[in-house]
Amino acid sequence: MVDAVSAPTSESWSEAPDRFAFVLVPNFSLIAFASAIEPLRLANRHTGREIYQWQVVSKDGEPVRASNGVQVAVDQSLTDVRLSPGGTNPAIILCTGVGVEQYEDKEVFGWLRRADRSGAAVGALCTGAHVLARIGLLDGHKCTIHWENLPGFIEDFPDIDVSADLFAVDKKRLTCSGGTAALDLMLHLIADKQGNEIASKISEQCLQDRVRQSHDHQRIPYRVRLGVHNPKLINAIEMMESNIEEPLNQEMLARYIGLSRRQLERLFRKHLGRTPAQYYLELRLERARHLLYQTSMPIMNVAFACGFVSASHFSTCYRQKYGRTPRAERVALGA
Repeated sequence: MVDAVSAPTSESWSEAPDRFAFVLVPNFSLIAFASAIEPLRLANRHTGREIYQWQVVSKDGEPVRASNGVQVAVDQSLTDVRLSPGGTNPAIILCTGVGVEQYEDKEVFGWLRRADRSGAAVGALCTGAHVLARIGLLDGHKCTIHWENLPGFIEDFPDIDVSADLFAVDKKRLTCSGGTAALDLMLHLIADKQGNEIASKISEQCLQDRVRQSHDHQRIPYRVRLGVHNPKLINAIEMMESNIEEPLNQEMLARYIGLSRRQLERLFRKHLGRTPAQYYLELRLERARHLLYQTSMPIMNVAFACGFVSASHFSTCYRQKYGRTPRAERVALGA
């Protein structure tokens, strides 16, 4: 491990940093953290040279517990990481995980801003984009975040250009959606500097059949996720997920995919065991639950954002699905 961490010398990531500082905060995602470090280790192994170095950092230099309960030792504290305005600076990767919306630490936030002002490249794994957005470091940048956090992020930061891509690299900002997407992000940076051949070898070493690109989808395709292959059914589900705030009625949905309403109902019952209306309601309630967990939106606004015309109807449907009202859900989250 080393004390100084170099950063890009230009706005392009074609000159990827040789060294990284991974900043851990409580409940960080261990799989994302490990998936980011392993490609660097393997790049050193395959080249026979130490072309990448890294250090693990916490606020106070003490171990940090991941979301799965594993405690990880670190190399140094934030104050030990040297920041040199106009000089060699850390390429900092913030590692977060579940409950990022409730994470507050003015000292860490201020340090990240200072790192940015010093010229450091600042990135985030998994849900870390939420922190960078909150402290203004994603203004004018493209980013991505884990698909489960995407609806809440869009509601909280409507002016930020966020996508459901695996990862995003934009000037001195890099974000990834978490999990093994951290591997893809690092392979992208390695390929930029070391070439595609070494990136492919690392991918093969990790038993990943290919080097995924940034625009690859985070989520498993519907045909695999649901075990269905009917193109009209998949088209109908995609249209439902794209029209949560203003739900399509069944006649309109059927017409769009070239079926009658009766044919559409038979299709859903045959493959999914429920009506289109029931499935659509489940999608909307799932979105509502994410918003309740990840934002501070008023319950009425959550209801409207998920296509419910009244808070009472939303509350009734939510209680039938999850066993308690949206208000009780919020109370439980704050307990």
